Amino acid sequence: MSSSRHLLYKWAILLLSALLLRLSSADVGTGSRYGPPYMPTACFGNDGSQFPTNNHFAAVGEQMWDNGAICGKIYLVRCLSGSIPKACVSGKAIQVKVVDRAATSVSRPTAPATFVLSNDAFAAIANLSANSLNIEYSRG
Repeated sequence: MSSSRHLLYKWAILLLSALLLRLSSADVGTGSRYGPPYMPTACFGNDGSQFPTNNHFAAVGEQMWDNGAICGKIYLVRCLSGSIPKACVSGKAIQVKVVDRAATSVSRPTAPATFVLSNDAFAAIANLSANSLNIEYSRG
């Protein structure tokens, strides 16, 4: 085997290992939802540009808040199970942007949670009839 081919295989294995390691670094928490009005937010006040165009954003619970250091961070969120049977959209994961603190959000969450998803974000991964979810999340 040529040295360049050998080097290519080493890089491919290294890249695959890094990808697998990243995929296994997800945390498990809870999710709920909230609806409008969404402003002002604890992160960006009345700035309408804070919201992604697909409306996939979230407020976070106190365990994630960290004095606002989480503001603007992107997370990959996936539904694992819900408060009703077949609550999750199977195999669907979405990216959400953190824009608010659940404890002080203008609109109240359906249940206390790690991530309180906007209605659009919640509907992308779960049935809106569910009040709460078990979710998997990781930095996006």
